[in-house]
Amino acid sequence: MARRADGELRKRRPTVLTPSLSSSDPLPTAVTGLLPMGTYCFGDFELNEDARALRLAGSEIEVQPLVFDFLAMLLRHRDRAMSKDELLETLWPGVTVTEASLQRVASLARGVLRQGGMETALRNLPRFGYRICLDLPPISANGPAGAGGKLSSPGSPVLSAREAVAVRKWHEAAACFTEADAAGELLTADLEEWALALECMGRPAEAIPLLARAVTAYGVAGERLRAASPAVGLARVHLERGELAVAKGWHKRAAQLIDGATDSREHGLWCWMGARIMGAEAEPEQALALAEQAFAVGRDLEDPVVESLGLIYRGFFKLCLGETKSGQEDQDFAAALGLSSDVDPVVGGILYCNILWACRNFGDWARANQWTLGYEDWCRGHGLEDLSGSCRLHRAEVLGVHGTLKEAEALVRAALDQLAVDAPWATGDALRVLGDIHLAAGDLTEAETAYRASHAAGWDPQPGLALLQLEQGQAEAAFSALERSLVGNGWPTLQRRGMVLATLAKVAARTNRLERAKEVITELESQPQRWPMASIRALSAEAKAELFIREDRPTEAVRELQTACSRWSEVGSPVNVADARLALAALLIQLGDRAGAELELGTALAVAKKVDSSRLMRLCEEMTGLLAGAQQIAMGGA
Repeated sequence: MARRADGELRKRRPTVLTPSLSSSDPLPTAVTGLLPMGTYCFGDFELNEDARALRLAGSEIEVQPLVFDFLAMLLRHRDRAMSKDELLETLWPGVTVTEASLQRVASLARGVLRQGGMETALRNLPRFGYRICLDLPPISANGPAGAGGKLSSPGSPVLSAREAVAVRKWHEAAACFTEADAAGELLTADLEEWALALECMGRPAEAIPLLARAVTAYGVAGERLRAASPAVGLARVHLERGELAVAKGWHKRAAQLIDGATDSREHGLWCWMGARIMGAEAEPEQALALAEQAFAVGRDLEDPVVESLGLIYRGFFKLCLGETKSGQEDQDFAAALGLSSDVDPVVGGILYCNILWACRNFGDWARANQWTLGYEDWCRGHGLEDLSGSCRLHRAEVLGVHGTLKEAEALVRAALDQLAVDAPWATGDALRVLGDIHLAAGDLTEAETAYRASHAAGWDPQPGLALLQLEQGQAEAAFSALERSLVGNGWPTLQRRGMVLATLAKVAARTNRLERAKEVITELESQPQRWPMASIRALSAEAKAELFIREDRPTEAVRELQTACSRWSEVGSPVNVADARLALAALLIQLGDRAGAELELGTALAVAKKVDSSRLMRLCEEMTGLLAGAQQIAMGGA
């Protein structure tokens, strides 16, 4: 989801600086916050230190005290750069704080300046500090996006639009931008903000022509590097719409615009987008290399947005290639870095969704639950009244795993409607999740329909389809389908490998392919750091139990099923717990432990009633019949 991945530095119009002290007076060069306070006018802004007020086009705007002081300091020392140490000592006298606090203040300051199209004035000097630069080019260099070019006035539609963006009122912003465009008031930078508002409203297709206009306008103005940012945004929007060829075209156009500026922010964003394209083309090694480059550019520029985007995808593709612990660490740190830097909702959505895709693919349900709840809160806090299709999809699968089946089904159906608009490529996965929910509920016909639709949409519906085939008595078909699922280099195939392998081991044992079952179990257990998730270990325990049953080792099978129950309880998956308990009850009946079997059956029956699963109810009834038969046999023998 990223339009331009935060607020890139953009250029506005000539600045008239009118401090209260004469501009001809020499400025002191000592490190100090003791320079005379003044009033500074730049663009549509006026900062008055005596009144501690910041006005935009004559209207006072809210600004945090530290942000006000930060801007005032830079304006007073506008003839030079200020070091981080100098700013830290001045803004937090006598207090020990980290550079992250200063980065946060700078990020908020950019957000304030963005309201007036002046964020380009704030320059980050890597490994040194910050400077405010007011020697901007004439308006023609970054002129209005339309033909008119009227200057903004208090209460004008364009200023109302910018103010709405600042407070995350996306519908209001889009309406005001439309009015401002008709009046010829927009600058090129406003087109990107307008595109952001539309994306936050769940209308990414409408952002495409605006971003294309921005690329053209920046190019006409001679700002080729600046034009690369909306070009990357276009590549992202088209990729998320499943239009890979168009995405690659815009990505190539961005490369031409960047040319040799490999130390620029735009190059970092280009590398990040390249990683995503390589991932879509099933080239995880190349994707990892590009994500690493993006991270390095962001780190060197001290740009938390580029750094976090590169890092989140570095972690994502490490997970694909088996570096689970390192990949998870990269993802968690990237999210913390980006989300603490006042990123826009598009970038925030990318950070959250990237982690959630990986959690779901690995069956890391505890982590997925934490992140989905955090994502929902974050969306609402950033003016996103309607959750995205991806957000609904992530939450639906977590709810399904936790046994809230009716709510999960409603949510995934809502996700399908939204995904058709903002991420049609993920429709197949949503259909797979719908199949899993129907299977858990016992609606086998509906489950099969959903799995088939998932496959038709280009998605692999495993391992759910194989589990359905087991229910239908088609164990051979299930085995063949799972073996095919292990072939390929796409990121879903690589990340779901652990879940598929564990299910394959179970099916292999069920079909008397004992050597294949042992091979798969050995692969899983020989790499515990690659697949440490409780769900994969639970599936592996069930597979080992199947194997031990076939080898007439019931006591060991009981132990593995008890482990599976414990692991599924750790995950919080009542349906899977009930399945494992029913398998355990059947084994205990064979061993003559009717009391133990009755206990397991009772717990499974309670779950079946709670989650309203006809499949579990049927299995419980069958187990009740087995238990009654065992009791009759025992009584007859007595």
